[in-house]
Amino acid sequence: MNKKILNSRYYQIIAVIIILVLALCVRLFMLTVLQEEKWVEAAKNQNTKEVIISAPRGEIYDRYGRVLAANKQIFTVVFNVSGLETGDINNSAYEIIKLFEKNGDEYVDNFPIIITANGSFKYTYDINKKKYLKSMGMSYDATAEDVLNKLRIEYEIDPDADRYEAMNILQEQHGIWPPINVRSMTFAFDARKKLFLEKYDIYTEQKNKKTGQKEKVYEMPAKDAFMALKTKYNLDKPLEEGGGILSDEDVRKIFNIREEIKNTGYNKYRSSTIATDVSDETVAYIEEMGNLLPGVDVVSDTVRVYPNGKLASHILGYMGSIADSQYDKYVNELGYNAEDLIGKDGIEYTMESMLRGKDGIKTILVNSGGDYMETISETEPLAGSNVYLTIDKDLQKVSEKALKEAIQATASGGVFNSKYGNLRLRKYGNCASGAVVAIDVDTAEIISMASFPDYNPNIFAEGISAKDWASVQSVNPRDSLAPTPLYNNATQSSVQPGSTFKPITAVAALQCGLDPKRPIYDKGFITIGDRTFGCSLWNNYRGSHGTETLATGIQNSCNYYFYCIASGKDWRTGASLGYTKEINIEKIMQVASEFGLGDKTGIELNESTTSLASAEKKLQSTKYALRQYLKSRAEIYWPKKIAADEEALAKDVDTIVSWTEDNPDRGEIIKRIRKNTSVKDNKVETLADVCKYSYFSMAAWTIGDTFNISIGQGDNAYTPLQMSNYVATLGNAGKRNPVTIVKGIEGQSREKSGKPYQIDVSKQELDTVIEGMKLVAKRGTLAGVFSHFPVDVAGKTGTAQKDGKINPKDEVEYIKKNLGRIAPDVSWDQVERAMAKLMKEDPKKYYDENNTVDAALMKVGGSKLTMTKINEYKDSYDNFAWTIAMAPADKPKIAVVVLLIQGGISTNAAPVAREIIGSYLNVMGENEESAYLDFSTRMN
Repeated sequence: MNKKILNSRYYQIIAVIIILVLALCVRLFMLTVLQEEKWVEAAKNQNTKEVIISAPRGEIYDRYGRVLAANKQIFTVVFNVSGLETGDINNSAYEIIKLFEKNGDEYVDNFPIIITANGSFKYTYDINKKKYLKSMGMSYDATAEDVLNKLRIEYEIDPDADRYEAMNILQEQHGIWPPINVRSMTFAFDARKKLFLEKYDIYTEQKNKKTGQKEKVYEMPAKDAFMALKTKYNLDKPLEEGGGILSDEDVRKIFNIREEIKNTGYNKYRSSTIATDVSDETVAYIEEMGNLLPGVDVVSDTVRVYPNGKLASHILGYMGSIADSQYDKYVNELGYNAEDLIGKDGIEYTMESMLRGKDGIKTILVNSGGDYMETISETEPLAGSNVYLTIDKDLQKVSEKALKEAIQATASGGVFNSKYGNLRLRKYGNCASGAVVAIDVDTAEIISMASFPDYNPNIFAEGISAKDWASVQSVNPRDSLAPTPLYNNATQSSVQPGSTFKPITAVAALQCGLDPKRPIYDKGFITIGDRTFGCSLWNNYRGSHGTETLATGIQNSCNYYFYCIASGKDWRTGASLGYTKEINIEKIMQVASEFGLGDKTGIELNESTTSLASAEKKLQSTKYALRQYLKSRAEIYWPKKIAADEEALAKDVDTIVSWTEDNPDRGEIIKRIRKNTSVKDNKVETLADVCKYSYFSMAAWTIGDTFNISIGQGDNAYTPLQMSNYVATLGNAGKRNPVTIVKGIEGQSREKSGKPYQIDVSKQELDTVIEGMKLVAKRGTLAGVFSHFPVDVAGKTGTAQKDGKINPKDEVEYIKKNLGRIAPDVSWDQVERAMAKLMKEDPKKYYDENNTVDAALMKVGGSKLTMTKINEYKDSYDNFAWTIAMAPADKPKIAVVVLLIQGGISTNAAPVAREIIGSYLNVMGENEESAYLDFSTRMN
């Protein structure tokens, strides 16, 4: 080779590169071909994993920075199985449980198989399912579809809404979370039991009828599953050599630990929490003697606490596990862990994204068995933002105490004790719930808001027990007005406002041209057709208020006066009131809408609304009522074959309901029924009369409906929260602000959602309305409460009727008790046989005895036995009691709305408003030592 070339630096470099490339090729061949198995195995033996470090939750404070919801530092015991064999896990689990029991610590008990006192084995899923169905008044073989259908009826959900819409309405509007998987229409209890067996791979084998092959079926009696797990984890043998075999009860204790471990799946690097908030003795022992408890460790943790107990529970809400229906949103979309607790109601729910913060991440190295090897990197969690509310903690205490005392005094006919004067309230025994809202007139900030009955959100902080969950449910699911601790009456109870609505009617009349000083003589009553619309003074005593103007009409709550101004006519003389614009239901409802009624207020809480009254709404309500009536009486009006055929029955029902708008005469209805339906021949005329006089004739809007609306009855229905915004708007010269209960969020600028709305009404016109409300407090129904109060108050009371009978919790017991009076010729044996037959023939419709007994009784009792007769001995609902007030009257700072559900008479609600106004304005009544005042003779 040419010596010159060999000595060239260029060719020397090329040669080195060629040698290196050849070396790399040889090494690559060795790694990928000759040593492939070795390195593939090594790669399998280690991997990186990310461990989520939960961020501390933001805290919640009142407007002055006083804590309402906080985080408590606790010690938690965790179990990590990295590097441990089955025997080690069993021994450590057993020893740590003995330590817990010695020191009185509570530990996890989520293993879903229990051993009863008589030694039998049961799935907790089956037990909880049975309890749930019993609470619903349903038999154990009821389906998820049966439950959802029952809830549709109880909460009057549109029958045309699909199951997803129905479930959403139950959750969002009524706070009801049925344990149902809507997609598969199965109970969550059954799904979880199957997942439990799949998790441990416990199954039976069954032969597939088509293929003949054996297949795994994840179904097994509880005892068989328990014994299979004993064998799987070597717990059918002694833990130690020479020791005895553990009892099934002790084995189950170990299974509690193993259940938590199993829930981590193959992620052995993750520790499982087995006890929270343990004693100092337990912490000290583990720290000192941890070598005797392999896998066991103590870590510092936080838990949500509500230091004031029940205070503001409906505002704050509570924490809970992620429900099946929420899994996609929180886990798949937002990246939560399935075990995380989330806000389920109140501020905890609506401010979840702010309160939660940002979790930290620790990246670790693990081997193929999931065992921890080392930490690669770690990102610290970012704490959630603190939320400051507009409420005043001290006024909240006053509000809750006053509301509770008024409800209890009303139920017993007792005394409402107050430094502003003690008051004896009239007795209405059904009163057991209510709400109060206090709002800043200028800003629409909620200063206090209470609902009774309430609950302690601390019971949810670490997972709620079945007993505690039952304690916050409705005391009578069959009664829509039954006390329900979880239900927020302030934001969700839409009910008729009674005479507290009259200022709305007054504003509408003023906008149409009413002269507020024009005198109208109260004749006492107005007759329209065969109906009489009268003043309470006329109805009760055949009296009259005499000549009324707008101010005195409000003071005396004169129905006659408001009938006249709502129709633009003096009904005594027949003269027009000289309006420049037409007044009608649309106008009155327009003004109601401008004051915020029938619409969401903007508050940062879940709230319900009911659409405003209208001719269309009345028509649709009538159709709905007729449809429900026909379906519930199918066995009476149709042959068995049609009544049992859902499709055929629905066709006939829809046909009859479609005639509502036409409102044909009786003869035409009879012809149509005979020609177009399969109704029994002997029932055609009876059904025609019901349709004509109870439904068709009632469907069109009439002047009588306008009368009812004008005084707060009829289709009016509003929440105390909406009413508070309306009263604040009155006191704020017609300026309606969006309601808020959040004062600020840490680290963020706070702007109200929505802009103020100015109602087209002059201050002079509003002053006239407020003048009437001042007279209510001085000489009207609120005089006994506020006449000696040191601050002038403007207010209005209202008593609204609630039609219908109260369904008892146990309909079967009610029928048995009153059968002799309801149907003297019918025996209980006959009713029982009829019930059994109906439930067998149509189990979907007749899914339990409470739902069947009335139909069975009517079947046995014959056509003369009606639901009116069956319900005759049930209690009737008492009236709703309302008080609205604002103070000081000439320049209001605070507005208060009080609702006592079944409070009977409006003045029973008034002491609550006085207590809150007095505390907020810090005043003392002149008659602190006054004698009891008896309101039993006061009227709305």
